[in-house]
Amino acid sequence: MKDKAVLELHDIHKSFPGVKALQGVDITLREGEIHALMGENGAGKSTLIKVITGVYVKDEGKIYLKGVDGEAHIHSPQDAQNLGISTVYQEITLCPNLTVAENMFIGRTKGVLTNWKKMNRDANKILESLDIPARAEQQLASCSLAIQQMVAIARAVDMDCKVLILDEPTSSLDDSEVKKLFGLMRDLKEKGVGIIFVTHFLDQVYEVCDRITVLRDGKLVGEYETDELPRVQLVSKMLGKEIDDLSDIKGGDTKKEDETKQTPLYEAKGLQSNAGIKPFDFYINKGEVNGFTGLLGSGRSECVRAIFGADRVIGGEVKKNGKTVKIDKPIDAMKNGIAYLPEDRKLDGIVGDLSVRENIILASQVLKGFFKPFSKADTYKFAEEYIKLLDIKTASADTPIKQLSGGNQQKAIVARWLLMHPDYLILDEPTRGIDVGTKVDIQKLVLKLASEGMSVTFISSETDEMLRTCSRLVVMRDRKVVGELKGDELTQSGIMKTIAGGSEEGGNGND
Repeated sequence: MKDKAVLELHDIHKSFPGVKALQGVDITLREGEIHALMGENGAGKSTLIKVITGVYVKDEGKIYLKGVDGEAHIHSPQDAQNLGISTVYQEITLCPNLTVAENMFIGRTKGVLTNWKKMNRDANKILESLDIPARAEQQLASCSLAIQQMVAIARAVDMDCKVLILDEPTSSLDDSEVKKLFGLMRDLKEKGVGIIFVTHFLDQVYEVCDRITVLRDGKLVGEYETDELPRVQLVSKMLGKEIDDLSDIKGGDTKKEDETKQTPLYEAKGLQSNAGIKPFDFYINKGEVNGFTGLLGSGRSECVRAIFGADRVIGGEVKKNGKTVKIDKPIDAMKNGIAYLPEDRKLDGIVGDLSVRENIILASQVLKGFFKPFSKADTYKFAEEYIKLLDIKTASADTPIKQLSGGNQQKAIVARWLLMHPDYLILDEPTRGIDVGTKVDIQKLVLKLASEGMSVTFISSETDEMLRTCSRLVVMRDRKVVGELKGDELTQSGIMKTIAGGSEEGGNGND
């Protein structure tokens, strides 16, 4: 092993049926270092962490760990733990009904023979050494999320931890809680612990990390010193687009120069939800296609969920056609002619055990009321109309939707909202995980709907797709709006520079 390296991975490969998740990945973690692991969705970060922690066994490659002669063989999470590798996940996996001390020592006590006084005394000693503002005897549920994360870290560190992996630990924390967590991370760094930090927040990477490893499509892009890698270059490496080589694709319909004089179809001022986004302003005109863009985790989805009332709205004013309306929950949005296709079609979209027909009529039936059901003839008429219109490949309208391909499931959910005849349609990642032909169909449909007067907000991780479809883009970073692009500004380089630089020129975000 290299001097000061606590963990080294060389030429790691991992495949699943039909997918090469990791292809020749290297990473070196030094003692007393905070090392960011970066990459967009599908880059291989989660798979790499699972290889390090023994959830997955690597297909090829070598792992070396300080204190282990030769290769380290990790075949299970228990192996990883015994070797001093601990992980704290985004979702806290502790027991809120137990005390802080019980959570710290769970699995290591002797049941009724446990010396409770000693356990509490030892727990308080660890908490004090790490400057964690909690007491051993208090119930974990009484602690803030940040303190609960710190308790999980204290548990991990107490188990002779050499390597600590923090997987999105800040995603549910507010700014003050993040500062406390970073303080603990810096303390552990001083004690020589090597920390792998997985996050989507660029600001946090540059605040706390010493080095950065970037993965893309299961391959290593590179390993960099943080202070030698400008933000815009980090963004380009994650996306696989070099700024100097980008073609300036003009997007959307920019012909209406007088759009700012219109009364927006929908307008929000200082809109804020309980999902952690900063208050933001937003508007969309009749017949416009606009979008939210930014890296994964930037707050794109949280913004449209606030617009639709899918997350609890805690501030701001909303207008429809210039008149103030109250949208606190999805049914309020639907009654105001707003439809929303969510990011995760399996979790929030399809009802797998219902038929294609039943899935298509669902939103319209909710609006009409379940005590006023559509006739069976009407439901078949609606379903057949949209199956034909969107070319949904299904044996029949009565086929369970879970039997359809992902692309055809997505079309059925689009059909559900089109049947409602909305004024404003929000599409969050409508083309993710579907074939190229269906992607093109959906993009064409969006532009056709806009030409007929429908307003559409379109979100996609593929910036090329956004540029082809949208006439205006709201740029997000770290859960706040950092810019707005339209006209000649709508280019790949424009998006990337705004994400990296956080320029608020033309934007409307609030800190």
